[in-house]
Amino acid sequence: MPNCKSVYDPKEDSTLLERYVRQYAKGSVLDIGTGSGIQAIAAAQSSKVNSVIAIDVQKPVIEHCKKNIKNKKITFLVSDLFHELKKNKNLKNKKFDTITFNPPYLPNELKVKDLTLEGGKKGYETLEKFFNDVNDFLKTDGITLIVFSSLTKKEKVDKFIFNNLLEFKLLEKQHYFFEDLYVYLIKKSQILKKLDKLNIKKIKYFAKGKRGVIFTGNYKNKKIAIKTKNPNSKAIARAENEINFLRILNKKNIGPKLLLADKDFLVYEFVKGIPILDFFEKISTAKSNGKNKKTILKLIKNILEQLFIMDKLKINKEEMSHPQKHILIGKKVVLIDFERAHFTIKPGNVTQFCDFLMSKKLSTLLKTNKITIDKKNIIKLSKTYKKNINKTNLKKILDEIE
Repeated sequence: MPNCKSVYDPKEDSTLLERYVRQYAKGSVLDIGTGSGIQAIAAAQSSKVNSVIAIDVQKPVIEHCKKNIKNKKITFLVSDLFHELKKNKNLKNKKFDTITFNPPYLPNELKVKDLTLEGGKKGYETLEKFFNDVNDFLKTDGITLIVFSSLTKKEKVDKFIFNNLLEFKLLEKQHYFFEDLYVYLIKKSQILKKLDKLNIKKIKYFAKGKRGVIFTGNYKNKKIAIKTKNPNSKAIARAENEINFLRILNKKNIGPKLLLADKDFLVYEFVKGIPILDFFEKISTAKSNGKNKKTILKLIKNILEQLFIMDKLKINKEEMSHPQKHILIGKKVVLIDFERAHFTIKPGNVTQFCDFLMSKKLSTLLKTNKITIDKKNIIKLSKTYKKNINKTNLKKILDEIE
């Protein structure tokens, strides 16, 4: 093939990936960062492949491939990863059976100044962007084939795969001079396949806790949260437990609205808000004409009333003495994370939250907003409330907080 200085000439990584493209490529294929076109050609030559779209960020590369590669199965397109596909009305909703990628992986700090080699500041940013979007273009039973270098940091690549609900199989590892090359075959996890069938789109990693991992997505044109088990957690049946309690508490307008449930995950409306302690810190630094005090008192009352309902239902949430990650403040106050919730004859949600109100950090923030809590009186009232959980004793606690 005639030379083009913008084209990445096939080297060990290219030929290593090519071997597996010939073996595994099927159906409709998307070849990202096509370069010389080696993967696109390998795919197109397979009888299992119907069509290939080969893309590259560099226009001269695509022009070179169009001029020198003549195969009716292959269509060439200029695109930075999936960018142009998202904009193209004929391609933005297209899903592929096979996606191949030989990413650039050298850190920018090496100042190579070559798009075919540089993968971002640390060398792995391009792969991270790829994995963040690949779900939207891969069929439910589709596969992704990638080759990457140990210079990209394997642990980072594995993390990107996990964070996008994918799973991988190591097809081959080869050592060349100063690096190891890895070839991965990547598929959608069983959870992701289920979410696909539910027509949940734009699934992205959001956060991870001790027991759960949160993803966001789009369901019926609404932003939703998807909660799955943290694979490192030894907790058993936490998703099932949270589902059961959300079904009970949603009837009382407590917790995020549960939308879908499965033994492996739960889906609920995304709650936009900030953690309670962060909210108190933010409002304490804002200018006020006495409005902050009213806002905080109203918020505390709302929380205590929700916790009172839970106490009456004999449901204990467990985390209310340190609720930073369990209460979000936005347009409304929402309690989240009911993995550890359980029935008990002695619930302590209100009294635990009173402990939180008396904590050193929070009491200091409350004083900033001219809200004083008499610790001795709150302890006394909490004990009375615990012996007899009723509205009268709850009101006494609320009246004390002013």
